[in-house]
Amino acid sequence: MAQQAFYSSFKDVWMAGGVRTPMVDYCTAFSQLSPTDMGIKVAREVLARTGIPAADIGSVIAGNMAPGDAYQYMLPRHIGLYAGVPVTVPAIMVQRICGTGFELIRQAGDQIERGYTETALVVGSESMTRNPIAAFSHRTGFKLGAPVDFQDYMWEALVDPAPGITMPQTAENLAKKYGIARAAVDEYAALSFERALRAREEGFHAGEIVPVGNETFRLDGYNDRHIKLQGKIDQVAQDTHPRPSPLEVLAKLRTLYPDGVQTGGNSSALVDAAAATVVASGDYLRRNDCAPLARVAAAAVVGVPPEIMGIGPAPAIRLLLERSGLSLDDIGCFEINEAQGAQIVAVERELGLDRSKLNVNGGAIALGHPLAATGVRLSITAAREMRRRGARYSVASACIGGGQGIALLLENPSASH
Repeated sequence: MAQQAFYSSFKDVWMAGGVRTPMVDYCTAFSQLSPTDMGIKVAREVLARTGIPAADIGSVIAGNMAPGDAYQYMLPRHIGLYAGVPVTVPAIMVQRICGTGFELIRQAGDQIERGYTETALVVGSESMTRNPIAAFSHRTGFKLGAPVDFQDYMWEALVDPAPGITMPQTAENLAKKYGIARAAVDEYAALSFERALRAREEGFHAGEIVPVGNETFRLDGYNDRHIKLQGKIDQVAQDTHPRPSPLEVLAKLRTLYPDGVQTGGNSSALVDAAAATVVASGDYLRRNDCAPLARVAAAAVVGVPPEIMGIGPAPAIRLLLERSGLSLDDIGCFEINEAQGAQIVAVERELGLDRSKLNVNGGAIALGHPLAATGVRLSITAAREMRRRGARYSVASACIGGGQGIALLLENPSASH
C-alpha cells in the first residue's frame, strides 16, 4: 500500500503562524456567516499576528468542502482580495475532504519549493450549518407524479455509495475489526471532553483563537462584506461545544445502529469555523526577521479500503515516519482527527500510540470537525503543543472519507538543527 502512496519532504518550508475562529456549534452564532467571510477574518488576523504584509503574499490556497452560499467558486479569490493580497496574486481552491486543511499546507510547500512563490496564505473554512438542501435532478424538469428530489448535502454526503455505508458505519466496522467495545469508545470521548475543557480553562486554546464579532470588510472599489452574528450577541471568543461529559452520561446515549458503539456523544461535533496559516520559505522569514511557528518537514497521503476509511491515519503516519527516518518515539505529540470515537481508538491501537501524547488538548469529539478547516486547526495545535512540550517533532493527521489518510510532520524551530 505504501508503495502506491506518496510522500513529500520539504527542506526549508515553514508555518509562520496560525489562527482560527472559535469552533461554534452549528445552527447557532455563526449560522448566517458565509465560509468566505470566516476565511477573510482568519486571513486578516494571521497576517496581522505574523507581521507579514499582505503585499508580500504570492499565492492564496483555500479549502471549503460544502458551499455555504451561491458564490463558493469565488471563495479563494475573495479571501485573498479582502485580506489585502495584491490583485495580481492568483488563488486556488483545494479539496481532499477531511484532509483538505493538510493538503492546503502540503501544496503550499510544493509551490514554495518549486519556486512559484516565497509565501502562501493558507485558509480552510467550513460552515456545516449552511450545507445546502440540494436538488441535482431538477434542471431537466419534473415528471407528473414523480418525487420532488431534494437531498441534505450534509447528511446524505455521509454515505459512501461505493460500499453503500455511512461514515459512522465505517467506524463500526473498525470496532468489530479491532474488538473495540462501546465502553472503550465512551471512555475515550469522555477524555476528549475533559481535555478540551481543561485546555480552555488554562488558556491554551485562546492562544490560537481570534474572537469573532460583527464586522465589515471593505475593499476599495468593490462591495463591502460583513460578519453578522446570529442572535443577541456581539462576540464569540471560545469554542462552544466542550461541556462536562462524564462517562456515565455518555453511556446513556442511544447508539446510531443496533448493537453498535457510535453515538452522538462519541462522534465528532458539527461546528462552523475557519483557520489560517502563512506558509513561507526560510529565506523569506530570515530576511524579514519573522519568527516561525514550525517547520513543515514532510507530508504523506495514502489510500485505504473505503469501508474502513477511518484507519487512514495509521498507514499515512507509518509512511511519513519511515520515509523521514523517524520512529513513533521521536514524536512528542500527535493531533489526529477524531472523526468517530471507534475510529480514533482503532488508529491508536493499530499504531500502539501513547495516549498521553495524543490529542492532549481535546479533539474533534469535544471541539468539532469543520471539514476543510480541520487540518489547518490540527496543524496549528500540533505545532503549539510541540513547542510547549519542548519536543522536536509533532504529527498531525486525519482519515478521509472514501478511504484515504493524510499526515503532516512538523518540526520545532527551537529544537531543529
